[in-house]
Amino acid sequence: MFLLTSVLVAVACLLMVWIFKSADGGTQRRKGEPRARAEARPWVDEDLKDSTEVHQVEEDADEWQVSEEEVEHVPFSHTRYPEKEMLKRSQEFYELLNKRRSVRFISNEQVPVEVIDNVIKAAGTAPSGAHTEPWTFVVVKDPDVKHKIREIIEEEEEINYLKRMGPQWVSDLKKLRTNWIKEYLDTAPVLILIFKQVHGFAANGKKKTHYYNEISVSIACGILLAALQNAGLVTVTTTPLNCGPRLRVLLNRPANEKLLVLLPVGYPSKEATVPDLARKPLHQIMVTV
Repeated sequence: MFLLTSVLVAVACLLMVWIFKSADGGTQRRKGEPRARAEARPWVDEDLKDSTEVHQVEEDADEWQVSEEEVEHVPFSHTRYPEKEMLKRSQEFYELLNKRRSVRFISNEQVPVEVIDNVIKAAGTAPSGAHTEPWTFVVVKDPDVKHKIREIIEEEEEINYLKRMGPQWVSDLKKLRTNWIKEYLDTAPVLILIFKQVHGFAANGKKKTHYYNEISVSIACGILLAALQNAGLVTVTTTPLNCGPRLRVLLNRPANEKLLVLLPVGYPSKEATVPDLARKPLHQIMVTV
């Protein structure tokens, strides 16, 4: 009887160990599932991860700047408009931006240099975390460099369309009639590549944290799009997936800069067309509480 009881206890113990191991394995698989799904989503670009976590500063504190200079505050200058003028200005600005479209047929006609300077200066007025201004705008006009950029992007985009993006994404793009061929990268007189700086450098050479760098640069990109529309130029917002490191090296940018957006800029070609898309009405994009 004692022997039988001992055997039953041993069997029960083995069964419990097996159950716990199975449960643990199932948990690990479930934990691994999001990673597997993330790998199938190339738009989650590892190269663009924000690097402003606190632990980053703690890990190599000797290399990072720990103090910031004082800045004097001055009176704020503001222009206040009568309500009628406010309404007029806001309506006109909306109508201007509502005409903005993503244009993939761009003329090779040259654009005044001063206009490009001004729209980038406008983008540089964007707010940024702790006023770190974590952006670099690389303006490319050289035809050979533009063509090298096109070669890099088309090589990766063909892989994106055929393998990485998946059938749903490719299907969603059909209405736009896009593919991996990017002729506008050659024809547009100007390419503006916007890099986010994951950190900067202080005057003493130590690293300087750039807070919310991706959000800050994204806001600057929005202002740049509005400035281009205001100047009568067209562009198409492109995010060259899996191309960032190679383009950074091509353009001789430092390792602390990551490519966020590429904008081909110019005038629309005579044969330019755009898909007949509608924007969501106000009641679908605004909630008032």
